Amino acid sequence: MTNPLFQQIRDRIGTAADQIFLETPGASSLTFADLLAQSARVASALVAHGVSPGDRVAALAEKSPEALLLYLGTIRAGAIFLPLNPAFTDAELAYFLADAVPRLVVCDPARRDSLAEVATKANVAALLTLGADGRGSLTDAAAAASAEFADVARAPDDLAAILYTSGTTGRAKGAMLTHANLASNAESLAALWRLTSSDVLLHALPIYHTHGLFVAVNTLLFAAGRIIFLPRFDADECLRLMPRATVMMGVPTFYTRLLRHEGLTREACAAMRLFVSGSAPLLAESHRDWRERTGHAILERYGMTETNMTTSNPYDGERLAGSVGFPLPGVDLRITEPETAAILPRGEIGVIEVKGPNVFKGYWRNPEKTAAEFRPDGFFITGDLGRIDARGYVHIIGRATDLIITGGENVYPKEVEAEIDGLPGVVESAVVALPHADFGEAVTAFVVRAAGARLSEEDVRAAVERRLAKFKAPKRVIFLDELPRNAMGKVQKNVLRQAHRDLYAPSP
Repeated sequence: MTNPLFQQIRDRIGTAADQIFLETPGASSLTFADLLAQSARVASALVAHGVSPGDRVAALAEKSPEALLLYLGTIRAGAIFLPLNPAFTDAELAYFLADAVPRLVVCDPARRDSLAEVATKANVAALLTLGADGRGSLTDAAAAASAEFADVARAPDDLAAILYTSGTTGRAKGAMLTHANLASNAESLAALWRLTSSDVLLHALPIYHTHGLFVAVNTLLFAAGRIIFLPRFDADECLRLMPRATVMMGVPTFYTRLLRHEGLTREACAAMRLFVSGSAPLLAESHRDWRERTGHAILERYGMTETNMTTSNPYDGERLAGSVGFPLPGVDLRITEPETAAILPRGEIGVIEVKGPNVFKGYWRNPEKTAAEFRPDGFFITGDLGRIDARGYVHIIGRATDLIITGGENVYPKEVEAEIDGLPGVVESAVVALPHADFGEAVTAFVVRAAGARLSEEDVRAAVERRLAKFKAPKRVIFLDELPRNAMGKVQKNVLRQAHRDLYAPSP
């Protein structure tokens, strides 16, 4: 028995050990040989700190090459990688640590003291540090560890990662992803998008969710390609480096901001062969404007934390604006009637259900939710609404849930509403998504104030930012005398969305 995911990475690297894999502008580069040696040291350090096969290793570190090595070292140690957004507050992290019960947590050195109490309450055995500069106690431990490490044997169905995803009810749930899930998706995408060792990916995504970590990094590892690794998205820096790249993966926000940059020209994109967009809907207008400015058609794909990538527009053939293309090889996708689960014919709108090697194993410590989200024949109920047109292209119509995706980040409205409702002077609130050209969707709050309350829009936004990650704070707060309700007393969020759909529209 081998370590399925990392063994396939080894096989793909093959004889390319001396080639550069990771290039960080302004810093040293990593060859594939460096990646193998340094991830082995990390794995050795994790084991020395008591990490055993099946243990969870939580990472809430800023993006860096060392953070990427932590992911690979965790896999090699036979443990389960648990990436967490470093923007989460200590109060938010308390839930994730209590639920996942990681053996070891890695955080920024500046947060170690504040997190120590939270980690202790969650029975975390070890707390190591890793800064954005790559320094910390984890790096020190790895430097002192052996580069000779025998990858821990795992089965294809063993867990490689747990990613928390916001749902429509209750708290965030941990999606359990296996070695086979991640390997099959990387293999499919590398083949579908024609990635080879000659490709250079411009990587400006975060690495705490599936897009930046699994879609981008795993896929390039399977292609034995090179990554230009940026700490964050910056339009100037991306355009400066674009002549040295061949592929870019981003969220719609990247593309809308680049479209506003005068440096975006056909000449600037001459070396590029593929632009991929996902994590949120790309406006058809942005798709059209990008083609006109650059001569390239953005390739949209569709996936979610629980399924990895499920569909993609074709590499060859029409990349249809407003569509997410066709199911990946080996993936079955169907549209069902929400109430009866009957399979609907092409053209009709219903719930998207998928089945394939990409689909997760279930929700961590939540067998009831897992059972509720799978059909008896193995199809996963995504909760997204869509249709398949006459040509077989899949179109995402919306979500059967109220989940907001803003700039590629998931926001669960109930969590934001709970913070707003707890403020003095607030009677109630409703948080919805409204269309936004830059972020795809904007978190927007509608608030009813108590009589005589002087609460301002800035007061609400600042209060939310003190308790939750900044991306969850509403971009606008609208005060109403009352929230619209139906005959059963339920707040009609659809009425709010319709009435204020142009709130963020550009001024004529």
